[in-house]
Amino acid sequence: MDYETKRQRHTPRCLECGISINYGRKDKKFCCEECKNRHHNTLARMSKAAKKKVMSILERNYDILDMLVRQEVKAVWLSELIEQGFNPGYSTFYRKTGRKDRYHCFDISYFMTPNRVSCITKIQNLSLTLPPVHHESQSDDNEESVDLSDDNGQIELNQ
Repeated sequence: MDYETKRQRHTPRCLECGISINYGRKDKKFCCEECKNRHHNTLARMSKAAKKKVMSILERNYDILDMLVRQEVKAVWLSELIEQGFNPGYSTFYRKTGRKDRYHCFDISYFMTPNRVSCITKIQNLSLTLPPVHHESQSDDNEESVDLSDDNGQIELNQ
């Protein structure tokens, strides 16, 4: 029995232009630097376009919900919102609370059922900044000290 098994090397193809790569590492993906750059730039452009599309949809949803908040509308049929351009598949936050689904579109909160959007409210006192750090006045030897207090007592750090 003749068990000649000749393993042929699988020749990879360039991901950008598709030509066969007959040199270099076995796992080489691109034939040249130009194809590599073109491929990665295309991927980056597509990613940026996808982000832009999602942000556009979220902004449209926000504008529609903000108009309802300003008009003090608390509930509306989902079909009416969809007619205005609302896309129920996009939100910035989701939580299941009991039998209801709570959604947020940035700082606007609402409940959504299969047919209705209700309790449309703007979140008040939304703070996006960290609380200020308390600094005591400088000591005599020009060292800056910061006091950190906790339930167990007071800790002083000198820098």
